[in-house]
Amino acid sequence: MSVNQACPCGSGNALDACCGHYHQGTPAPSAEALMRSRYSAYVLGLVDYLVATTLPAQQPTLDREAIRAWSLGSTWLGLEVEGGELIGAQPEHAFVTFVARWHDDSGEHSHRERSAFVQREGRWYFLDPTAPLKAGRNDPCPCGSGQKFKKCCSGYLS
Repeated sequence: MSVNQACPCGSGNALDACCGHYHQGTPAPSAEALMRSRYSAYVLGLVDYLVATTLPAQQPTLDREAIRAWSLGSTWLGLEVEGGELIGAQPEHAFVTFVARWHDDSGEHSHRERSAFVQREGRWYFLDPTAPLKAGRNDPCPCGSGQKFKKCCSGYLS
């Protein structure tokens, strides 16, 4: 990866000045920045980053090999961010709507998604709707907010 390489997220900035420093450990300042850095991580095959930026309670259930296979087995064609919505609650939650495009052995694909995120201890995390959480409605929320799951992240995972 060269110093002046364009960032895969489509910002028009160099990777070093954009998603690269998040990949190196600087917390993303917003849910949109985290989502863009996650797309870039798929492009670059940074599986550890993808896992680390998912809600910690969901990380053990992620299939690292499937993530790696999709990441490295795809030619990433672009990202379009349609918008974001910050929910001003404690903890803060956000939605980011985007379209990701890629090509693989079965052809060209486009996926539109409205992803949910939560901020915990100064870091944003992706709430993965495909990764099971072992939390009942009245259990403490796995994000660590201290609230009941039903009053915190539950509604963002449906």
